[in-house]
Amino acid sequence: MNDMPLIKQTIRERSLLLREQLPAKIRTAFNATITTRLLQLPEYKQAGTVLGYMNFGSEYASELWVAQTLADGKQLVLPKVNRHTNQLDLYLVDDPENQLDTGLWGIREPVVERCKRLNDINEVEFALLPGVAFSRDGARLGYGGGYYDKLLAQMMHRPTLVCAAFGLQIVAQIPQEETDIKTAWIVTEAETIDCSATGNT
Repeated sequence: MNDMPLIKQTIRERSLLLREQLPAKIRTAFNATITTRLLQLPEYKQAGTVLGYMNFGSEYASELWVAQTLADGKQLVLPKVNRHTNQLDLYLVDDPENQLDTGLWGIREPVVERCKRLNDINEVEFALLPGVAFSRDGARLGYGGGYYDKLLAQMMHRPTLVCAAFGLQIVAQIPQEETDIKTAWIVTEAETIDCSATGNT
């Protein structure tokens, strides 16, 4: 059990390395395909309020999905790290160009003065979560901060949890702690994985 942090870090480093090595042209094509697949999910189509995130580095370009979410007339919520509580605060965003600015770790975050805070986090019906590596049973390995697990643990109503990733980020197994929350769907450029079909309830 003491080996878990080391195992997670090894998986994280390997996945990040593979992701960084993905050629730009292929990444662009994969991003477009993943976005199309995300938009086809029935849970997305039915949701009125959706939680997303702004990508950075070699991540899936979630900005494509964010733009389409607004075009679809959905209520978009984006996270901002609260440095006092070390947790995520959620804000309603309808104009990313003017309401976001570079924040912690170079990630675009809502500017508090330009956005309305989402008072009831249970309004979120669909959540697109970031991550570094994933397994088919819904296990998600993030960047190590535990921000999303803490946020989801506060929700009385659990939204549909979805992760977008390149196929090379799928691994055989990710060790889980009690506080880790599994995702319902993983969407890659090649497939849409129903994690409940592989033992995730």
